[in-house]
Amino acid sequence: MELSAELMYQASFDKNPDFEGVFWMGVKTTGIFCRPTCNARKPKPENVEFFSHTKEAILKGYRPCKVCKPLENPEGTPPAIQQLLSELSADPSLKIKDYDLVQRGLEPAAVRRWFLKHHGITFHAFQRMFKLNSAFKKLNSGEHVTDAAFECGYESLSGFGESFKNIFGVAPSQGKSEKVIDLKRIETPLGTMIACADENGICLLEFSDRKALPTELKDISRHFKANIMQGDNPHFKTLEKELAEYFEGTRQQFTVPLSPVGTDFQLKVWEVLRNIPYGTTRSYQEQANILGSPKSVRAVANANGLNKISIIIPCHRVIGSNGLLTGYGGGVWRKQKLLELEKSILF
Repeated sequence: MELSAELMYQASFDKNPDFEGVFWMGVKTTGIFCRPTCNARKPKPENVEFFSHTKEAILKGYRPCKVCKPLENPEGTPPAIQQLLSELSADPSLKIKDYDLVQRGLEPAAVRRWFLKHHGITFHAFQRMFKLNSAFKKLNSGEHVTDAAFECGYESLSGFGESFKNIFGVAPSQGKSEKVIDLKRIETPLGTMIACADENGICLLEFSDRKALPTELKDISRHFKANIMQGDNPHFKTLEKELAEYFEGTRQQFTVPLSPVGTDFQLKVWEVLRNIPYGTTRSYQEQANILGSPKSVRAVANANGLNKISIIIPCHRVIGSNGLLTGYGGGVWRKQKLLELEKSILF
């Protein structure tokens, strides 16, 4: 998708969020470069130049703007928060209090705000949910209620039982009839992604700023009749490894198991998507032809839009019949970047 300097300047003047990640604007008179949505006063057209990557701007001597911070992912997980999450993952029985946060140089109120914004619960509530999820898994692997409770840091059986019943609606001894979908944030070069998995595989992988994400999570919860909770899952390790390799350009096919949620027709459409070769594109019409239903172009396009497992089920490889990029749940700019990545590796 070629963009003219005039179009990019207008997008920057309008602070158009649709162009976030598509280009960055260097200001010759100040030596800084900005996001398209920067609130700083816009310079004259003759005093700017545009870059498709931040690296290009830096190599040309531009400094990142202190207003819009173009090198930062605003939705990303700060390193200090990542450290907290890693420690909880390694030992769910940990109980990190406000005093402990202060000792680490963290402001408890700031940590609270971050978790409320990105997880909908406070950090202390997050810890409780993570601990409960770990205990749930121990119960389902055959451990006794007492062992599961105390190994995960509960100080009493009554406290564990009350917490368990508040979430699952049944006593721990009846927990095997319940189901949990694990959730985790994953950082990528194109932004933060939310992953969900059950025992069979990945059932969701979406960029965290996708507007349909809350609806998708409700759909998955309803389909599996399960609670979605922050927690570890063996499929996450495979997913993170393969995603990192994909963005590094060393992986073209994914092997992580999937557990997609959709109708029979949607599942067939998504299987066709998975068979689109790396670095190539198809049109919706070509998809419909492969399905043996040439007139179902609109239904195919709708099914693509309802795909909940981005990148692995590569709906970014589908373009319009006219060769133009069409809508993408993660943003057209991400679609462009994914296609550019794959073509640069192949050619």
